[in-house]
Parts: sequence; C-alpha cells; structure tokens
Amino acid sequence: MTSRIAIITGSAGDIGRAIAARLSNDHDIIVLADLDLEAATRAAEKLGDGFVPMKLDVTDADSCAAMATATAAMGDVVTLVNNAGASRAVSLHSTSVENWQLDRSLNLDGAYFVFQALADQLIASKGAIVNIASVNGMGVFGHPAYSAAKAGMTHLTKLIAVEYGKYGIRANTVAPGTVRTQAWEDRAVANPNVFEEAAEHYALGRIVNPDDVAEAVGFLASPLAAAITGVCLPVDCGLTAGIPALARTFSQSDDY
Repeated sequence: MTSRIAIITGSAGDIGRAIAARLSNDHDIIVLADLDLEAATRAAEKLGDGFVPMKLDVTDADSCAAMATATAAMGDVVTLVNNAGASRAVSLHSTSVENWQLDRSLNLDGAYFVFQALADQLIASKGAIVNIASVNGMGVFGHPAYSAAKAGMTHLTKLIAVEYGKYGIRANTVAPGTVRTQAWEDRAVANPNVFEEAAEHYALGRIVNPDDVAEAVGFLASPLAAAITGVCLPVDCGLTAGIPALARTFSQSDDY
C-alpha cells in the first residue's frame, strides 16, 4: 500500500515536534518541513524512524513547489499542518512596514503558498488540513501584525473548506493560547513566577502545553472528525471563554 504522509511546517520547534509525534500514530511518513534544516534533522533523529527532515521556506512559493515535488514521490499526502509562525513587533505604534510585511508573509501568505503547492495531492487523497492559528486572531493580546495574519489564516481555512469540500478535503484551524514552549521556560528563568502569574488569566489555572495542541490536531486530522470542516477550535485553557481574575473583580465574588 502507498505510504500515508503528513507534512508539518515549522516542525523543529516544541509544538511542531509534539504534533509530529502525535501524527506518527496514524501516518507512515512524517515530513518535518522547516527553514532550519539542521534543527529539523535533529528533531527527526530524536523522533525515530519514519520522520523525514526537509528544508522549506514557506514564504517562498518556489520552495513550496519543490517540497511538493519531493513528497509526491514518497506516497500520498493525507495531512497538512501549517504550523510555521512567529511574531516580531509588539504594538501597532512600534510596528515598521517591514515587520508588518514579514509577519504577514510568514503567518498568512506561507499557509497559502504551502496549500497551493500541495492542493492537487490533497485532492487526490481527500486529505485533511489543520492550520495552527492563535487566540491572537480572535482577540487583542498584543503583536498586531501577527494577530491580523492569524485572523486571516482562520478565514483562509474557511475559504479552503468551502471551495475544496467537493473534493473531500477538510480544513480546520486550531487556535492555541499561550503554550509552554522553550521561549516561556526562558522567561521563567528571569521571572520564576511567570507561570503562576499567567495562570490567573486561564479558567483551567494553567497554560497550554505542546501535547494539548498536538492532540487537537490529531483529532481534526482523523476520521473521528470526518464531518468537521471550516471550524476554529481554541486550545487555550479557557482564555477566550473568560478571565477568572476579571470576573472576580467585576463580581466581587471569590467563587471565580
């Protein structure tokens, strides 16, 4: 039988590696596509057999096309996870035109370029797409260019779901809240109370970990979600539902 392939962009980081490990349960080959090929190679070596590192610049349409050519020779691409992303400017006032364009290119244009390159393969396999957006695309939490791009990614997902549904393609979005990655561990060195301080804003009293995101991706990519397409699933420990500390202040009740 032809190998079932999952492609994960931005796969060398904490979230990407967790998604890769989760998808290995029901895929034969996991392509770890990343701009940093050395990091992707190290990740593949740690994860084991079936993980294939591949250099990819999601902001370059030619790079995306080259990746699509390579994966077409490996088997059937049944799952695409657009996970590559990062943010630069922290406020509108401080955002330069260059940083606005860089954030848009990486977080929105890149998802389109990768999908466009793989569309025919996904049609052939009736594949599933899971785009990793952010709660920043649903509310204001800083990093405006990144946030606007992630909001655009969520709508791009709906566009794919509606236009390509006739081919059997499903497209959904996962919107993580703050995820406990290495970046947050570095902040904890400077402020040992950072996780406790952040927890006040989350209904579950903690922030998200990479495995939380990976499990959501695994579900949406699986037959268990066969009738789900065009949705945005927050994985945010309740952040977008409401903020306990704020509810406590407004109500003056210790029940929150």
